[in-house]
Amino acid sequence: MVKSLRGMNDILSEDYERFTYFINLATDIAQKYGFHFIETPLLEETLLFKRSVGESSDIVGKEMYQFIDKGENDVCLRPEGTAGVVRAFIQKKLDKAGGTHRFFYHGSMFRYERPQKGRLRQFHQFGVESFGQASVYEDATMIMMVADILKACGIGYRLQLNSLGDSNCMPQYRDSLVSFIESVEEEICEDCKRRKETNPIRVLDCKNEKCQSLYENAPKLINALCDGCQSDFDKLKSILDANEIAYEIDTNLVRGLDYYSKTAFEFVSDNIGSQSAIAGGGRYDRLVEFLDGRPTPAVGFAMGIERLMELIVMPEKKREGYYLGAMDDDAVDLILNLTQKKRATDKATCDYKAKNLKNHLKGADRANARYCCVIGSNELENGTIWVKDLAEKSERTIPLKEL
Repeated sequence: MVKSLRGMNDILSEDYERFTYFINLATDIAQKYGFHFIETPLLEETLLFKRSVGESSDIVGKEMYQFIDKGENDVCLRPEGTAGVVRAFIQKKLDKAGGTHRFFYHGSMFRYERPQKGRLRQFHQFGVESFGQASVYEDATMIMMVADILKACGIGYRLQLNSLGDSNCMPQYRDSLVSFIESVEEEICEDCKRRKETNPIRVLDCKNEKCQSLYENAPKLINALCDGCQSDFDKLKSILDANEIAYEIDTNLVRGLDYYSKTAFEFVSDNIGSQSAIAGGGRYDRLVEFLDGRPTPAVGFAMGIERLMELIVMPEKKREGYYLGAMDDDAVDLILNLTQKKRATDKATCDYKAKNLKNHLKGADRANARYCCVIGSNELENGTIWVKDLAEKSERTIPLKEL
């Protein structure tokens, strides 16, 4: 038997209901915030992610589904959503149009990593990107949107904040961090030794427990911010305070991608094990320029849908629509015709075999139908149909034309 590839799961039945419930809910909230849907290809040039996500990242270094296609192009399945949206933003010349452009998206992403609970090789994200707004108010808006989505899903969270500075304060901090890394270099992991040469700040994102304990004593970027970055970070905290969104400062929060600057944030849950991040994002004012576009301030976030699935509190499922069945073989064609007519205005399903009433009631229950409608030999002769309201527990026989 051919099975699905490891880390690539099917979405069926109840999982599908949760999945679509979340997508519809998040879409509604994003649209209320004034964002518009964008769809980008699953397949992109590998260079796009090397230049945006960064060659120092684990995604580019270890996890991309990368191959040479029949046209000798170096391509890969998208490992994250932001880079493709930025590429589309530039390709459509929106970077030259001016103004503010706000997008949301959802779809599959692909990373070759060890599958575990909430982390798959093919996974799904809901993401939001905003271009053209340098104001820290837009950063706060992103955080408030995530908070609204999680609240609507009934999901508790802790919000972690940090500032990654900008080109004014990062170089000096980088030098002090490299000096610290060199002082403990014999004790850190091989990945961190590599990161020291490519993008030193990424060592703070290392998941190795020994490295994490060493970096507790590392210099903190938040203590080296320039006046502009410090002012923005203070303003962000005051906006969140005013909107009663609790947060904690995590000085080692750098996110997993090279393109972030200034604001970085993560929403974490204590209910999903060690992989606790359920949403995250921040500002990336240099990324459009890195990809050959006109310099454009930008900020966004993404949410891993698989990590949210078990946490989502679903609304009570109400019975809806009609189930139609025949107790006499001669009534099957009539039942099918009636079902098709009901589908013009309502959800309707039917059974193609004649069965007794008990089995039809079971079928209506499985379909979660509000009404079970059955035609037997008596109803067929009299031009009527028996109807039971499964929510109100009432029943009656009515003329067919009243159905």
